Amino acid sequence: MRKDQPESDAVDLVNSITNKETASKVTDLKNCFEQGKITRRTFMSTALALGVSLTTAAGFVDRAMAAAPKKGGRFRIGLTGGATSDTLDPGQILDTYMNHLQFGQLRNCLTEVDPNGNLIPELAESWESSPDAKVWTFKIRKGVEFHNGKTMDSQDVVDSLNHHLGEDSSSAAKGILTGVSSVKADGDNVVVELSGGDADFPFVMSDYHMLICPSNGDGTIEWQSGNGTGGYILSDHESGVRSFAKRNPNYWKEGFAHFDEVEILQIADASARTNALRTDTIDCMDNVDLKTAGLMQRAPGVKMVVATGNKQVTLPMRTDTAPFDNNDVRLAIKHIINREEWLEKIAFGYGEIGNDNPVGPANTMRATADELPQREYDVDKAKYHLKQAGMENLKVQFHAAETGFGGALDAAQLMRESAAPAGIDIEIVREPDDGYWSDVWMVKPWVACYWSGRPTENWIFSQIYAADASWNDTFWKHERFNELLLAARAELDQAKRRDMYIEMQQIVNNEGGVVLPLFLSDVAAVTDKVGVPDVIGNNWNLDGLKNAERWWFV
Repeated sequence: MRKDQPESDAVDLVNSITNKETASKVTDLKNCFEQGKITRRTFMSTALALGVSLTTAAGFVDRAMAAAPKKGGRFRIGLTGGATSDTLDPGQILDTYMNHLQFGQLRNCLTEVDPNGNLIPELAESWESSPDAKVWTFKIRKGVEFHNGKTMDSQDVVDSLNHHLGEDSSSAAKGILTGVSSVKADGDNVVVELSGGDADFPFVMSDYHMLICPSNGDGTIEWQSGNGTGGYILSDHESGVRSFAKRNPNYWKEGFAHFDEVEILQIADASARTNALRTDTIDCMDNVDLKTAGLMQRAPGVKMVVATGNKQVTLPMRTDTAPFDNNDVRLAIKHIINREEWLEKIAFGYGEIGNDNPVGPANTMRATADELPQREYDVDKAKYHLKQAGMENLKVQFHAAETGFGGALDAAQLMRESAAPAGIDIEIVREPDDGYWSDVWMVKPWVACYWSGRPTENWIFSQIYAADASWNDTFWKHERFNELLLAARAELDQAKRRDMYIEMQQIVNNEGGVVLPLFLSDVAAVTDKVGVPDVIGNNWNLDGLKNAERWWFV
């Protein structure tokens, strides 16, 4: 039986027959239909002859046909997170739009996180490490072609990984590769040597920046055209506006990339995305306005796609900029947010309360309530920390746009109101959506932000909180934290490793520059013409960013 076919449908079909011999024939008939060996007409006539009722047989056929992927059609997606400054450089992917285009359609990585959170091979057939996890050898898949017909080899992989390394690299992935000493080809293999052990390193190879591009033959890669090994070939692209791709007829993954064409449209406004879906201008939208999610769920012809994992709302404060360079100020800010109110009025119940700790509900080494007590809204504690900082009346600016996270401006207003009793005056600065990630985030002292989940603790700490991380958006440097980061990365004893990660979570909570009030569910919507698998990934939106690869038209 297909993994995405509801098991109960087939059980009901077989159980409708009491005679064991006849039931066996019905089972064989069902399998033949699911495998496409017989037509609907043949199935129906044979099932009725075997004594299956018309209602049961027809219901099974309808559900099986809806669940079975079919080729064809143009899949139109309305997305947020695009900008006119976007490029096709995999090292410069900043937000949702380019994630879906490059990672979800055009290119592949060495490894992949499946919808259940397991690491599986992609362009690497397999991998193995030295006993100390310092040297990793990846066996590169043979027979894979780039869109231009070039056969992928180990040198393409080496140059694609080295694209993110070196002093001159501006790649956003540089932070999670700081431990890499060298990347070399060894025949059909690629050998990565690390400065210290890293038990999670194969997970890093699934990051959406680690996309494999063709080598130019001089140590650089050709990324400008969008050429890759993915299920779709780029035909037209206008940064931050529209992208159009066609199915790759030579895609090496069997049973994926079902659409003939995929079109992405940047639609920043939630109401505009919703109207586009309801008027059949698009087939799918991300970031459903949570205020209207309940109504959307009841709309005819619309299906909701909800996945809850590690997606998080953050309010990073630049710890190198006054007044946020004072930890007492940061602690005061952390105490003036009413998290329960945010969950109710901003997330509308789609998520859970955060605790200024980026290790989320889908991670395995998250601190318990005993190890890290939940921070509460507390005006008196906020006043205490302001007094300790010598700033009993504080006026600060908070910069936000809806692209920062859905509901960011409403959340800012709630925060302004809850901060006032503590003597904190928050001025809300509304920023434009276009260019937000280049002109506001990591530029202004205090901003709205969100992060999709990361599968491992090392990954999120290395990419965002390490002192030298490219995306260290709080500009935070903590000596003990960085010592633990290196030690935990190399520790193969899981109990010892967990102890280190718990201490790191406590340090971030108590001394870091991030306010993390919520973990959010990813809430998307599609028309009922779209087939969606039962299992949806929980670390990236829209089926782990792979909806164009995994979905189909029914």
